Amino acid sequence: MLKYAFRRILGMIPMLFLISIVVFTLAKLMPGDSLTGEIDPRNTNPQYIAEMRAKLGYNDPLPKQYVRWMGDFIQGDFGKSTRFKIPVAEIISEKIPNTLLLGFSSIIITYLFAFFMGLYSGRKPYTLGDNIIGGLNYLGLSIPSFIAGVFAIFFFSFTLDWFPSNGSVDIGVTEGTIEFWQSRLHHVLLPAVVLGLLSTASYTQFLRNDIIENSRKDFVRTARAKGTPERKIYNVHILRNSIIPLITFLGFDLVAIISGAIITETIFTYPGLGQLFLQSVGTRDYPVLMTLTMMFSFLTLIGNLIADILYGVVDPRIRLD
Repeated sequence: MLKYAFRRILGMIPMLFLISIVVFTLAKLMPGDSLTGEIDPRNTNPQYIAEMRAKLGYNDPLPKQYVRWMGDFIQGDFGKSTRFKIPVAEIISEKIPNTLLLGFSSIIITYLFAFFMGLYSGRKPYTLGDNIIGGLNYLGLSIPSFIAGVFAIFFFSFTLDWFPSNGSVDIGVTEGTIEFWQSRLHHVLLPAVVLGLLSTASYTQFLRNDIIENSRKDFVRTARAKGTPERKIYNVHILRNSIIPLITFLGFDLVAIISGAIITETIFTYPGLGQLFLQSVGTRDYPVLMTLTMMFSFLTLIGNLIADILYGVVDPRIRLD
């Protein structure tokens, strides 16, 4: 297992190198540049602009610009945001807690609903309850997240006034107090429910289908022939094998914690990395945009690695070494 993980980590290095080239190239191919965000807008003297371009290195050959950017990036220097005028690392560190809270909350909601609904549908297939759950799942799969978010805001925020429609915390609360954390949970609950329930549909169907398939296998028939209680058959023999795909999805969900909530954060005006990413695209804040893209790519590779390792942990038949 350790040898496999080490080989995969080494294989990530050239992949990240290629990704960095693509990210840098795409940033340079985008119209305009971030120069206007780094110069004094009150000074439009052509000579001043030319001097600033030379000072900032925008006139250097592209390979030299790439090597300089990549060298700073490896050392943890992500540059300075051309929009906020502060280091990119400070902006990201400020947004990460909000995105992590939203991501983990949505994952908890996803797994709780998917486990109980999938278990019920798998044990009682083709019943009225199974058909209702199946209908809700297909409805969840067909509704785009931005449509669900808009309806959730209209109904639960504007009509019922149960949840706030934007922000991450109330104004005026003291950080670190009980009221502060209650306010944060109150703000994150609605977007987390929208994000989590939409993912629940596919997870529920996976678990239901695996339970039905495993309940027809020979080892289950053998357990029934030996007189094993039905409850033990489902909880020990069937569920243990059926939950393998659900557990392995956790590796990919770690990617969704950071990058999967872009649309949801934007709709709810939730100040996280997803909203910051879209804002950096619109304002041509290339240092922030390039850093977030590299971060999302790295997390995708880590998520794939975790998913592969979890396969070997939960399924003894798989030998990664």
